[in-house]
Amino acid sequence: GRMGRTVVELFYDVISPYSWLGFEVLCRYQHIWNIDLRFRPAFLAGIMQQTGNKPPAMLPKRAEYLLKDMKRMAKYYQVPVQISRDDFQRIIRTSSLAAMRFITAIDMIQPQYLEPLSREFWIRFWSQHEDISQPENILTVAQQAGLSSELSQKALEMISSPAVKDRLKETTDEALKHGAFGMPAVVAHHNGEPHLFFGSDRLELLGSVIGE
Repeated sequence: GRMGRTVVELFYDVISPYSWLGFEVLCRYQHIWNIDLRFRPAFLAGIMQQTGNKPPAMLPKRAEYLLKDMKRMAKYYQVPVQISRDDFQRIIRTSSLAAMRFITAIDMIQPQYLEPLSREFWIRFWSQHEDISQPENILTVAQQAGLSSELSQKALEMISSPAVKDRLKETTDEALKHGAFGMPAVVAHHNGEPHLFFGSDRLELLGSVIGE
């Protein structure tokens, strides 16, 4: 990276709609701010389990607010997240483990595809309301993101390998070590210190801390 750039890590999971907002906003800011943005695919269910956190939808009042909040955020940031009450059940029923392992495999072998691939997972799950947990869904997403079928097949085979499983677990543990309890977790390394920002609505605060 360029001299004096602040390393900003984005720990995310494609099952998380707020992660999509944070991802898109940071993708835009990486060209304006003096930051070196690093995508860190991690596993949200692992973070929730380790910290005893519960999905916000489990609390009815919070669920009600989340629906309104998402609508406003989607409009404000121009990100096509569409969320309805039915989505709460859909999230609970869907495991993002295979998807996040697939993304991790791509991160290990062809990281230049990380951004378009992650985006296509969010689009499929959050705009098109399609499944992302089955191998055939994953291959469809990969194709949409411009991956060759050889590369997609290779990454799909890798998801059952110890190397990929360990890498995803290590990244998730790293997010936990920084104090994450949900996603997105944004960690800015500034003046030799890691600064954790939770959620997609703290980015102006992040900018202020790093002197932007």
